[in-house]
Amino acid sequence: MDFALATEFSPSEFRYQPEYRHSGNGSPNLITIIQQLHESLDPRTVFACFGKIMGQHLPVLGIKLHFKEYQLSWGSEQGLVVKQNVSLDGNKACLHYRLSSPMLTSQAELLYQLQGLLLRPLINAIEYELMAQQAMYDALTQLGNRHYYIENLKQSLARVQRHGEALSLVVLDLDNFKLLNDKHGHLVGDDVLSVFAQTLNRAIRESDQAFRIGGDEFTVIIQGDAKAASIMCERVLNMIDSNSLLNKFKVQTSLGVAQWQKGDSASDLYLRADKALYSAKAAGRRCYRINEQN
Repeated sequence: MDFALATEFSPSEFRYQPEYRHSGNGSPNLITIIQQLHESLDPRTVFACFGKIMGQHLPVLGIKLHFKEYQLSWGSEQGLVVKQNVSLDGNKACLHYRLSSPMLTSQAELLYQLQGLLLRPLINAIEYELMAQQAMYDALTQLGNRHYYIENLKQSLARVQRHGEALSLVVLDLDNFKLLNDKHGHLVGDDVLSVFAQTLNRAIRESDQAFRIGGDEFTVIIQGDAKAASIMCERVLNMIDSNSLLNKFKVQTSLGVAQWQKGDSASDLYLRADKALYSAKAAGRRCYRINEQN
């Protein structure tokens, strides 16, 4: 009997033997597989391990998984398609297998066994990563939060001290944001913060990272000198001007830049950038200033 139709099942229906050892016909040692899948808390690593195991023991060329916001893939996108709808503890996922040939009944049974072993470690890994992201990212803006900023800046400073690379910090906030909140309400204020964060994130390079560290206060760690930071500041100002929502509520920003200097601590660097921010506000707002203090 060939196995080539989409099916739906519950892992509780599986009947697999934990002491099932590798035999001459290519059957895998399931205890070893369980150990391998539980060795990592990275969803991509767990899924890749699962894919390799499937490819070793079954005619599986590739696998795609759709689970929550995750879309993981392994192997080829060519071959026969078999769809599996799976669930565990109320979590539903969809697996698409690519096969080099239709499966025999014995192969389908083995697929069920291996697939059942995948679900628990994979969901554990995904949930762990989601919790880690919640601990590091601001829920409203999806930028890194204050804690993540502090840890990221520490790591960046350690790296530049070892290798002598340039590093700059930009501190920025929204001009007159309190007045906007008082006039239009906090829901509008939240929308503005969210759109501003998206704009800021598009303005930075992949090597840089933006954070929301307070109400309307943001920072950007720039992997480069003050000139690179000033280019980013100009890009932010230009992008704000072309954003319809930010224009509607006359949202602008002031920015302060400081380049790391030998002997600077994380606090020193922030204070110099913050001082440059206040210089920008004193200069009329909607601009940036660079702190070049030695």
